[in-house]
Parts: sequence; C-alpha cells; structure tokens
Amino acid sequence: MKFLLTLFFLFFSILIGFSQTDDGANINNTTTSIDKNELRLNVASLISFGGLEVDYEYLFNQEASFGVSLFIGTGDSNDIDLIRNFSFTAYYRQFFSKKYAQGFFVEGFGMVLNREDTSFIFNNDSDNEDETISNTDFALGITVGGKFITKGGFVAEIFAGIGRTLSSNDDFFFNNIIGRGGISLGYRF
Repeated sequence: MKFLLTLFFLFFSILIGFSQTDDGANINNTTTSIDKNELRLNVASLISFGGLEVDYEYLFNQEASFGVSLFIGTGDSNDIDLIRNFSFTAYYRQFFSKKYAQGFFVEGFGMVLNREDTSFIFNNDSDNEDETISNTDFALGITVGGKFITKGGFVAEIFAGIGRTLSSNDDFFFNNIIGRGGISLGYRF
C-alpha cells in the first residue's frame, strides 16, 4: 500500500512539473495565463467510506478536460458488500457553460478496481463461516455533475455516475454495477 501511494504521488509530481507552461499571450508587454491544472480531494469518500480519493484534472480548453482519480479504501468490507479497496479511474469531461471549464459537465470514465465480497457459507454441521472473495475488474460508465470555481482558484464540485463492470462473471445484476460520485474540494493552478 505504501508503494502504491509513493508511486501515485511521484506520478502526479512529474505530471504537474511537465504541465507548468506559459499559455498566455503577450499583448502590450502583459502576460495573461489560464490555469489548466486541478488537484482535488473527494471529501464525501473520506467521510462516508473512510477512503482517500485524490483527483488530478488537466483542462484542454474551456469545454473539455481529462483527469485521473485514485481511490484507496480503508473501510471494513463487512460494513458494505462489494466495497472497493482500490480503484484507478481515467475520465474525459465535456463542459456546457460559457465560463472556462466550469458549470454543468458530462463525463465518460473507465475504472480499474479491486473489491471484496463477503459471503456467508451455511454448513449443515453448524460450522458456518464467512468467505471473502477479492477480485479485480474493469468498468465503463458515465457521470454528470457541476463544478464551481472562485476567482482565487478554489474548486468545489459535486458529481454522481454509474458504470458496469465488463469482465465480472457474477450472475447477480447489482454486483456488476459500480457507482462513482462525491463532493470534491481542491485548487486550480
């Protein structure tokens, strides 16, 4: 787990370092730049699941962006069936606003996830036991949400989405459904 966290923060440090370019135009010896990077923390995941979810988003233009999200769950799998232990999500967003990359958006996402399912096994000889099955899967889905930004660069967003796992062989339909959502707070730079 420490290795994954170290690798994640190293990746984002390198990504942020390479993305620091001057995108402004020199007009009458003044330079204007548009902030194109965002780093956010999903506080809803932290509060409700006890998991840490961090997002990085790069803004292509005023209507489109690409981002990645890393979720590391710390909750107990006995609390909720099929809780995610880990997920890595890549997403593309399309914004529908006149302001630069904010307001209402629609997102398509792909997610690699690891989750546990705890099943109760009933034996005839009263030796009942719980069986925990861990599996890794891939899901595709869609999300809708809204993003709000202050002049100082503070970002708040709320979003909710749904996806379906592609490689799961579970016969129960709801075990193949993956949710994505939260309330994220961060900074645009």
